[in-house]
This record gives sequence, C-alpha cells and structure tokens, in this order.
Amino acid sequence: MSIQTKHLALAGALAAGLAQMTLPAHAAGQEKCFGVAMAGQNGCAAGPGTTCAGTSKLDYQGNAWLLVPEGTCTTMELPAMADGTPRMGSLTALDRDLPEG
Repeated sequence: MSIQTKHLALAGALAAGLAQMTLPAHAAGQEKCFGVAMAGQNGCAAGPGTTCAGTSKLDYQGNAWLLVPEGTCTTMELPAMADGTPRMGSLTALDRDLPEG
C-alpha cells in the first residue's frame, strides 16, 4: 500500500469519526433552554434579528437559547415579567420578550 493510499485511508477514517459527533464535548449533558439568556449571552442563531452567539437584544429573549445542565431548563428561577407574569425557561422557542421590529 502506497503512502498516499495510507494517508487517504486515514483521512477517510478521521472524517467518518468526526461525522459521528453530534454535540461538542462541552455540550454533553446539557440542553438548549430558550428564554433564560441575558442580552448578548445567547447561543448561536437565536432567531430573527440575530446571527450567532452573543447577538440577542433583550434579557430573557424568548427565541434566544443558552446551554444549561440537562433537566434544569424548566425549573430555573427567573424574574417575573413587567406585568407580573412568571417567566420560565422552555425547550422550544417562546413568543415573549422579543425585540421590536
């Protein structure tokens, strides 16, 4: 087997291994939690009006997510909304605390 063939085989094996990864190692045991991030502290792609991590405009923006320890999202204590309605984290995007526009 030529050296070039060995390198191609190694590259193929490496690519196959990388393709099996679904979450980065730091995200293992964590889940996306919407509506809990402070402005500018969200994870990537927080919905309309954002492009990537750190682009949310409002505290607790409903379509912005943050990685939190698995199983804690919906039980996190958050301050109530201005009208007194309780805020809760969600495993899906929320239609609250969204930037105007």
